[in-house]
Amino acid sequence: MDTKLSVNINKIATIRNSRGGTTPDLIKVALDCERFGAQGITVHPRPDERHIRYKDVYDLKPLLKTEFNIEGNPKEDKFVALVLANKPAQVTLVPDSLGQITSDHGWDTLANKDYLSEIISRFKNAGIRTSVFVNPDVKMIEGALSTGTDRIELYTEAYAKHFSVDRDAAVEPYVIASKCAMDLGLGVNAGHDLSLENLKYFATHVAGLLEVSIGHALISDALYYGLENTIQLYLRELK
Repeated sequence: MDTKLSVNINKIATIRNSRGGTTPDLIKVALDCERFGAQGITVHPRPDERHIRYKDVYDLKPLLKTEFNIEGNPKEDKFVALVLANKPAQVTLVPDSLGQITSDHGWDTLANKDYLSEIISRFKNAGIRTSVFVNPDVKMIEGALSTGTDRIELYTEAYAKHFSVDRDAAVEPYVIASKCAMDLGLGVNAGHDLSLENLKYFATHVAGLLEVSIGHALISDALYYGLENTIQLYLRELK
């Protein structure tokens, strides 16, 4: 089975918000991503709403036909309420701090076990699949299992950063991490700095990869190749 592509549309919201209007139309872009072949849409609302606004989530939910994935820090009460009100297919729990430009680390699933177990139980009782953002660290993946999560999302910045230097060494921790997760019965997602340059190598070496969430690189490529063509190019890398 091919790995699913979920398009993160945060950057579209960033462009829209920079002018204070409604251009580009976030809803239209999301629906076009689906129409062009994406199997999911990802949003990551942050407390300052500098890109995705909370209202965007409410506007998107009744219109999307593919998987809706909402990312964010569940230690924010407003985020938890947003997810429970909209019941996406998946919630991805990310340990962002206030003002953080972009996600830059995974959960310490051992230190946060009790908290994560509690919040994951709330989401799962609402019928929402859960995924926990983690570094490719076997101990953190084993810790994730104890929280009751359905999946992990492997934080792939280190892979992307070292890919051009030594791709075999860059991917090895993720190969080990994915095997560990599968042995434990956890689903495996991945995301952060995956691109047309490094995606295929990652997808062909990391067994059991169910889904990748890609935003910055994909939207940047769309400036040159067009959105429809870009999505097709990414889907091709996942086959």
